[in-house]
Amino acid sequence: MTAGRIRSVVQLATCSSALQACSGWQSALDPHSQTAAHLAGLFWFFTAICAIVWVLVVAALIMVLRRRRESESVLPGDDFPHQQRRKAIIVGSLTAITAIILTVLTYMSFYATREITWPRKHVLTVKVTGQQWWWQLDYQNQDPSQSFGTANELHIPVGQPVTVDLEAADVIHSFWVPNLIGKQDMIPGRKNVLTLRADKPGLYRGQCAEFCGLQHAHMSMFVFAEPPAAFEAWRRHQLEPAATPGAPQRITGMNIFVHGACATCHAVGGTDADGQTGPNLTHFAQRATIAAGTLRNTPANLSRWLADPQAVKPGTNMPQVPMSPADRQALVAYLEGLK
Repeated sequence: MTAGRIRSVVQLATCSSALQACSGWQSALDPHSQTAAHLAGLFWFFTAICAIVWVLVVAALIMVLRRRRESESVLPGDDFPHQQRRKAIIVGSLTAITAIILTVLTYMSFYATREITWPRKHVLTVKVTGQQWWWQLDYQNQDPSQSFGTANELHIPVGQPVTVDLEAADVIHSFWVPNLIGKQDMIPGRKNVLTLRADKPGLYRGQCAEFCGLQHAHMSMFVFAEPPAAFEAWRRHQLEPAATPGAPQRITGMNIFVHGACATCHAVGGTDADGQTGPNLTHFAQRATIAAGTLRNTPANLSRWLADPQAVKPGTNMPQVPMSPADRQALVAYLEGLK
């Protein structure tokens, strides 16, 4: 086994174990970045202010009801002038306090939103395009030879700001990784930008936060925050073409992929497959999930997905491609070898 193959196997095992630990774990109240910590603090501040206002309003209501019961014999027009002045002062003061509270909360909300999108010096730019229902990721570089594409799993270096250009290919989506940053909409025909930074290594689950169709709930993203050296190793590996198959079954699977319907939509670096409609599959076997988090990436699940995508993810744009069980197993063997 070559050193590159050993590294791929270790990376895949690490992704699988991390995914199992991360399953279902996403919370804006468990921040792992400075921006997320600021948003969590803002949430608790808003909650505290609203709780205090609620308690004061309820207390005032109880007080008024008690006094009204004590003065039921007084007619509405019998208030003394000084009582009317006191009521006016109270109402005016409460109105002013309400305006001040709303102004402060509005300013803090605006500042938090600006912090998410404020441009910073960055080491990496990733274009994230929302599709129905998966994430297209394009790692950009001024040198075209250093650019590459992947899908659904975003790798970033720990402690370094990453500029994320957000676009939508079809309908409105929303990029949200709660542990790292607040949500930002992705609107067709418009580019939004945010700065993403993870202060702690780990695997963070993201989700489309804007209803975008039938499979909105099955549009997940996983962010791998890695030490800079590990990220750089991953980045260099992504620039490499797909491994050439050696086993006869995998060679058969490659021929089915390249000369069949798969190549119409998908690309695999180093082959003639150059489709742009679906996810780039050059290093597909390194990914932890299939169909944007719908299934774990295992041979059994991949075979199930290829046999009938609509049964797994109804409404997905991937069609059912008729093939024999033997051809499907050969295709599975080829794809699972794309490490």
